[in-house]
Amino acid sequence: MKHTIEVSGIKIYAFHGCLPEEAEIGGHYRVDVMLNTDFTGAAKLDDLSKTVDYVEIHKIVAEEMKIKSKLIEHVGQRIITRLKKEIQKIDFIRIKVTKLCPPINGDVDSVAIIIEG
Repeated sequence: MKHTIEVSGIKIYAFHGCLPEEAEIGGHYRVDVMLNTDFTGAAKLDDLSKTVDYVEIHKIVAEEMKIKSKLIEHVGQRIITRLKKEIQKIDFIRIKVTKLCPPINGDVDSVAIIIEG
């Protein structure tokens, strides 16, 4: 059986970007995490230790988003690497890092990167 956990819409204010203003002013970001795991034991026993703790996912995302980067590609790679390293129960993971209202020449709601692995 395939089990999926999603932590969607993690809202973070962070300081990523290539422009000097972005590193000083910051901006709004949204991070979505989806992972496949086996939570059969948790479903049967009602035991948090038998599944992936959503609080741990949020903690890792928040900590990595605090570290300034020029590119959200870099931030996304750090997040997925750390999640895979610290949470052993992950069979597959997909993360999406969205930068809201990016400072580009045009009317754009957001830009995003997706990493799967």
